[in-house]
Amino acid sequence: MALDTLKSALPDYAKDLKLNLGSVIGNSDLPQQQLWGTVLACAIASRSPIVLRELEPEARSYLKPEAYTAAKAAAAVMAMNNVYYRTRHLLSDPEYGTMRAGLRMNVIGNPGVEKTDFELWSLAVSAINGCGACLDSHEQVVRKGGADRETVQEAFKIASVIQAVAATLDAEEVLAGL
Repeated sequence: MALDTLKSALPDYAKDLKLNLGSVIGNSDLPQQQLWGTVLACAIASRSPIVLRELEPEARSYLKPEAYTAAKAAAAVMAMNNVYYRTRHLLSDPEYGTMRAGLRMNVIGNPGVEKTDFELWSLAVSAINGCGACLDSHEQVVRKGGADRETVQEAFKIASVIQAVAATLDAEEVLAGL
């Protein structure tokens, strides 16, 4: 199992990550599609070859092809949107907030899966990429779609643990080569 492989690869000093990885994914109350779409989108957003290599096959096994593609699409479009909207938000000149983005993001309107699922995956990726404007926007859509705060929290807990595991394993790989 991918989770066991990742947990065993973590160093002793990251014991909390081992425990959290097992609990946020292994004991999640999210429906399988929401859970594994979140895991896949976050694994992609983490930019860690190790994490993606381990989690992708398991995610693929739980997701229908359209959900698998939609989770990858969420990671892709949010990689762009998080940079654009975070930058627009961080610039002190408010005029940038009134300017048309002019960027294609059609997949958000027609993701091929339940809108709430896609928005949840987008929210989780936005947590990794640190875009407050996107977090607020996607959280509102998820909540209007009927999800509760616990569902939203579960998605960003998954994002935080996957990102931490990715950073730790990538750092250990680099340090091992020194």
